[in-house]
Amino acid sequence: MDTIETIKQQISENTIILYMKGSPNAPQCGFSQRASQAIMACGQRFAYVDILSNPEIRSELPKYANWPTFPQLWVKGELIGGCDIITEMHTKGELKPLLDEASS
Repeated sequence: MDTIETIKQQISENTIILYMKGSPNAPQCGFSQRASQAIMACGQRFAYVDILSNPEIRSELPKYANWPTFPQLWVKGELIGGCDIITEMHTKGELKPLLDEASS
């Protein structure tokens, strides 16, 4: 399976998935840390992919998503955005309802 097919499969099989540097419990950059903390604060389970240990995904996902940076949050097959968008949605109280609805 090629990398784009792998990405499509990950996005379709996981209602909430975060592509990030490191893991939620051990993020490897500040942006990934802030994004994963905002998502964890909403209380929903989510999948993640450590792009540092998946260099093919790290290079192909920005082209597929048309989004150049990480982290990337995908909910129900749609790209929500990166760290700034995730933290802003969390601050405004918009992230939790989105994740709650996706998980129900």
